[in-house]
Amino acid sequence: MALPDRYHLAGTVASLVATKGDPCVRLEANEFWLAARTPEGSATLHLARTGTEMVATGHGPGAAWIVDRADAIAGLRDQVGEFAALAAPHPLIARLAKTFAGVRMPASGLLFHRALRAVLEQKVTGKEAHRAYRATVRHFGEPAPGPAGLTLPPDPAAVAATPYWVFHPFGVEQRRTQALLRVAAVAERLERCGDSAEATRRMVALPGIGPWTAAETVRTVYGDADAVSVGDYHIPNTVAWALAGEARGTDDRMLELLEPFRGHRARVCDLLASGGIGAPRFGPRMPVRSFARF
Repeated sequence: MALPDRYHLAGTVASLVATKGDPCVRLEANEFWLAARTPEGSATLHLARTGTEMVATGHGPGAAWIVDRADAIAGLRDQVGEFAALAAPHPLIARLAKTFAGVRMPASGLLFHRALRAVLEQKVTGKEAHRAYRATVRHFGEPAPGPAGLTLPPDPAAVAATPYWVFHPFGVEQRRTQALLRVAAVAERLERCGDSAEATRRMVALPGIGPWTAAETVRTVYGDADAVSVGDYHIPNTVAWALAGEARGTDDRMLELLEPFRGHRARVCDLLASGGIGAPRFGPRMPVRSFARF
């Protein structure tokens, strides 16, 4: 695969990595390994960059499927053409777009794996969510094909058949567990959704799945550059501060400020995060808890 100017592999696929030590992923400077359950079976994708070229190699029964999708996973199907014109009127966004021009939005096509992460990330700190994710993957773990020594993401059928109390030692309370079990039960249908809009509609129809969880999922599964995470703890404040100099913002205010960037609203949010932009902090931070000890 030929790469565009300034392309940045690590920055592009970083959103596919749940946490440091993610059992399903390995990311190095110019190499990326991803374990996956594809429609054709288990697979591991290896992306290796050399100069302006990148080589994709697949392992396992699903190798052909994942190699065929390698350019999307690498963000090379991301359509960024009109974004420069949208960003130009706002100096901060224009500067960030130039600074991070090599970072693209991946489209993995692997819905359940990302939905698993999103459900576990609901209303908890990142540390809690990452701990629960690693424990869940280890519990359902199966070796991924290939030489990287990765672990396959959990099989949704196995997750759906598991009683909710099994997840309690992982630090996941009943509310999130039940939402995860509902997603797992219909994962096969969700994986067949043709686009981001259809997947969003089907996901938010499930009890316990709201617009935040759906947006976090479809943004990297379909490369949806407009999937804004409404209901986030930090993003409305970040957007209000960056675009209007307001220290605090609501979801409605965030959407109002992002409207000029429609079609790329999530890209703007990602750029603010990449640039380390954040609103001033007031008061205590969300505490880190352990539901496993409740």
